[in-house]
Amino acid sequence: MDQARTYIKSLLMEWLNATIPEYSTLLYTAAILMWIAIISLAIHLILHRVVLKWVAKRAMNARQLWRHILFESKLYNRLAFTLQGVIFHIQAGLWLSSESVLLPLVETASDFWIMLYGLLSFFSLLDAVLRISQQKPAMNAFPLRGVIQSVKLLSAVLIVLLVISILMGKSPLILLSGLGAISAVMMLVFKDPILGLVAGIQLSVNDMLRVGDWLEMSQYGADGDVIDIGLTTVKVRNWDKTITTIPTYALIANSFKNWRGMSESGGRRIKRSLLLDTSSIRFLLEEDMQRLRKSSLLSPYLDGKFQEICRYNDEARVDLSALINGRRLTNLGTFRAYLTVYLKAHPRVHQQLTLMVRQKDPDPNGLPLEIYVFTKTTDWIDYEGIQADIFDHIFAVLTEFDLRAHQAPSGLDMRSLGQSQSGRQFDPLRHSAMRTGQEP
Repeated sequence: MDQARTYIKSLLMEWLNATIPEYSTLLYTAAILMWIAIISLAIHLILHRVVLKWVAKRAMNARQLWRHILFESKLYNRLAFTLQGVIFHIQAGLWLSSESVLLPLVETASDFWIMLYGLLSFFSLLDAVLRISQQKPAMNAFPLRGVIQSVKLLSAVLIVLLVISILMGKSPLILLSGLGAISAVMMLVFKDPILGLVAGIQLSVNDMLRVGDWLEMSQYGADGDVIDIGLTTVKVRNWDKTITTIPTYALIANSFKNWRGMSESGGRRIKRSLLLDTSSIRFLLEEDMQRLRKSSLLSPYLDGKFQEICRYNDEARVDLSALINGRRLTNLGTFRAYLTVYLKAHPRVHQQLTLMVRQKDPDPNGLPLEIYVFTKTTDWIDYEGIQADIFDHIFAVLTEFDLRAHQAPSGLDMRSLGQSQSGRQFDPLRHSAMRTGQEP
């Protein structure tokens, strides 16, 4: 090859010296550069107009998903540019003499081109690996995106070091050995990526968070689905469709609530109380018993409980003439029993999970009666509908047990009380007419 190059150069130089001797060297260099450019353009057209089109056709018609992903990640396109840089570098060494001033410049430029597109090709390969892995549910628990971003960062740093070493004309090992002296600065600059990488590994190993989990973190205003776990940030799509970004290391340093357990259990908890007016609690009378026995849900409980109480009172020879003696049924206890049976018969209540109706400590607002059950669905809309239906029924049947819900007095209640104390019955229509200056 050297002989052919020497022969071609001698022929071309003889012809240039014979025609334009004063510009022969300059014209020879220009001709060589033009020749290199023509060959590079031809290779570019072959690669991008022929080869890549053929690869694209094969990739789109292929059944394997990984072929589509590799093409869509622009891996082949960037590899073609890398190959063009290699060919350009080889041509410069073949056609330009070692004494030429342009040879180091052309080789340096081609080296930069090769490193740039080689790095971009590596990035495309990593992106393709990430997309392929996301198609497998088993890989969702692994923070592959954070690992790949870390690898990209390290690769970019190494390429920058190579570029600097080429510009300085020194070995990259010298620059790497000098990194120890500036390690503190590097730790400060790359603090977030390092913390994010460590946090991502901990989240994965302990299975604390996955893409798709419902995350609640009040200190960052996050309440929604996790859509991305990156090297430095975790993205959460809130229920109002806003996006909240949380530093990855904050998930390790602070506490957060992951609702995945609720989703996997197949049930969502209802934990809500209604406040009862304590003055409405009393013993059941015989007419109450007869009326409540008409309920198909409550009749078995009343019959069994009534026999148990009668047996106890007979054995203890209790004087039932006074209500304070012996055992008796109360409207509140019977109401709790009814709610328990009602919830056990409810088709949308999960019967394998905790089901309970309990009293809580009374307070100035009344006696809290808490419903603690799980629905059979975790869908938010269905859950809210089931919860509303249950409490609609509960408030509607309160009067059947002669119980009253407690609520703070309204303005109408206060006006009614004022009118009754003054000896006049409060009439809302009259009061409204007086306010508007009209006769009722």
